[in-house]
Amino acid sequence: MFKAPPPPAEVLLGFLSKLQRLLNEADFTATYKLALIISLSDLAVELGSDDGSELILTTRQIGERFVDLYWKQALPYGAGRLGTAPGILTQNNGAQAAVVSAIANFRSTVGAVSIHQARAHPAYNAMLSQVCQTVSAQPLKYLQNFGGSTDPFLYERLGGGRVRLLPGVAYCFRRFHPFVQQLSRARWVEHIKSNRRNTSILGEAGDLEEFLFSTSRQSLALVGEGLKKLDGNSCFYCGQALATFDVDHFIPFVLYPRDLAQNFVLAHPGCNRSKSDMLAGRFHLERWLERLLKRDDALQDIGERAGVVADAHTSHRIAEWGYKSAEASGGIA
Repeated sequence: MFKAPPPPAEVLLGFLSKLQRLLNEADFTATYKLALIISLSDLAVELGSDDGSELILTTRQIGERFVDLYWKQALPYGAGRLGTAPGILTQNNGAQAAVVSAIANFRSTVGAVSIHQARAHPAYNAMLSQVCQTVSAQPLKYLQNFGGSTDPFLYERLGGGRVRLLPGVAYCFRRFHPFVQQLSRARWVEHIKSNRRNTSILGEAGDLEEFLFSTSRQSLALVGEGLKKLDGNSCFYCGQALATFDVDHFIPFVLYPRDLAQNFVLAHPGCNRSKSDMLAGRFHLERWLERLLKRDDALQDIGERAGVVADAHTSHRIAEWGYKSAEASGGIA
């Protein structure tokens, strides 16, 4: 199979420049465009390769990622401060965003608490179809309009519900994934805070980003309990007994900010702080990969019980991408 060479430096710089212009100059009447950027970036890491090849995606794949992103955000947010009242955050300058409404209606109708329960429900596909229709009619159509014109530098739309990331784009998303995520999430938080309809819900909330994008403390506690039963009462990194523990992202959250059950390990607070936002050494990677292979069913079960997405194949792809990127930049010998 033919593989295109990686794009040259000027293409990488051009990608960053245009993406920054898009984030600064595009008309963000809702958070959809930001969700689309995040989704394309994630899918490039999970499905793309380290060359300049194009990448074909489906609107269903993108729609499923939208459901993941907005699943928690379709619940009421409560700041718990004087003068505020819990409510579902408005994600649109007009009426509530259709994607949020579709997910909220689905959750309240079928009673699904987790993504796992949602996907197993007969009504899930109908809700997903609504989301995909919205994604196709709005952000996919308008994302590349900015600065008063259209610049199709990311993708083109094909027939049959397919989207083609142009040659070099998936590579750029993979190369700059943490930066793309950071910019997009910061813009998302800013958009919600600037919407006056959210003032009575937010007050001076300081944990908004955590609510929008991170796994809840309750879910992390359930993950911790499950991992303790699965892996035993020892730190994943030093192997010593745990008096207290942190639920750590093996692939750091700052590098790939999406929670997957297979990516969590138990660690001493000190070991966790020592590792910080760095990748673990090769020895730990080999142990983690062996655990992924041998204990996937148990990790799937932990994810389902905690309401956290569990996907062994995707976790493996993310780890492969993370370590290859670090090696290419001289971060790992």
